[in-house]
Amino acid sequence: MRGAPVKIVHPDGSQDERGELERALQEHGIPLDDVEVHYGAPADADEWVSRVGDAELVMLGWSVPDAALERFPAVRAIVFLGTGAADHINLALADRLGIEVRTVSGYGDDSVAEHALALLLSMARRIPEHDAQVRNGQWGQRAGTLLRGKTVGVVGLGGIGSRFAQLATGIGMEVVGWNRSAERGASIHDGIPLLPLDELCRRADVVSLHLALNRDTEALISAERIDSMAPGTILVNTARGGVVDEAAVRRRAEAGELRYAADVFDPEPLPADSPQRQSPNTVLTPHVAFFTPEATLELYRGACAHVATLLVKAA
Repeated sequence: MRGAPVKIVHPDGSQDERGELERALQEHGIPLDDVEVHYGAPADADEWVSRVGDAELVMLGWSVPDAALERFPAVRAIVFLGTGAADHINLALADRLGIEVRTVSGYGDDSVAEHALALLLSMARRIPEHDAQVRNGQWGQRAGTLLRGKTVGVVGLGGIGSRFAQLATGIGMEVVGWNRSAERGASIHDGIPLLPLDELCRRADVVSLHLALNRDTEALISAERIDSMAPGTILVNTARGGVVDEAAVRRRAEAGELRYAADVFDPEPLPADSPQRQSPNTVLTPHVAFFTPEATLELYRGACAHVATLLVKAA
C-alpha cells in the first residue's frame, strides 16, 4: 500500500453509529471526507465490489463473501470492527491475496460482562417469566435463586471473563475459573483459583463462558460436560454458540435439569424454525451483549487507530 492519497471505504456502515465513527476519526486526525461510508450491508458480491471500488483500505463491519473479496482490485488492508474476523472473512483467502486483516479487541469488555451478569440475574430470579405473567394478568410467584454464596465457574479469563469475575464477586459469589494455563498446571489467575474444566463443570452452580471460537474451543462444552453439570446449574453463554453442544443444552433444558441464558447461537440469526426458540428454562437475547454507545465508540477508536497506523505505513 504505497503512495498518496490512500482511498478508505467503510462499505457496510450503520446510520445509528455515524456519530461514534465521526468522533473517532476526528480524534485520530483522519478527515471525514477521506472516508467513503455506505450504509447497510451490500446485497450481493457485485454490490460489495461496487461499493469498495478502488479503495486500498477497508473498514469492515460484517461478512464479506469470497466472491467479492477476490474481486477487490486494490484492497491491501481490512480493519475488521471486532475480534471475530474469522467468522466474517476468509482469512486464508485474504492472506493469499496479500490483504492484511486487523481486528479490534477489548472495546466491549465491560459491556459484555455486564450483559452476562444481566442474563444470570434474569435467569436466577425468573425475570422474563414473571414479567410475562404479570403482563398476562397472572400472579404466579415462583421462587428464584439466591446467588450470594453460590459458586460460579468462569471459563476464559481474558478481559471479559476477568471483568465478569469481578462483578460476580461483587454480589457475593465464590469465583473459580478455567484458562488454558490451567491445563498447563497453573493453579491461580489474578487471584482466581483455577480448576480443570471437567471439575469446574461438575462443581459450579453457574458456568459462564468467555471464550473465542476456534479449533481448540469448538464444542469445548461438550455433551459429556453438559451432562456432568448438577441439576439446576445455570449456563451463561456470551461467547459463541459453537463453544457449546447446543443440542445437549436443549435436551437438558427441556428436561428441567439445566437453565441456559444465551446471547449467541450457531447459526445467527437464530432460524425461525429453531427449536431453541421454544425451549423452556432459557433466556435468549440477539447477540447484543457488546452493544452500548460506549463500547461502539471504543470500537471505532480502536479501528481508527489501525487506520492511522496503516496510513503512516503507506506514506
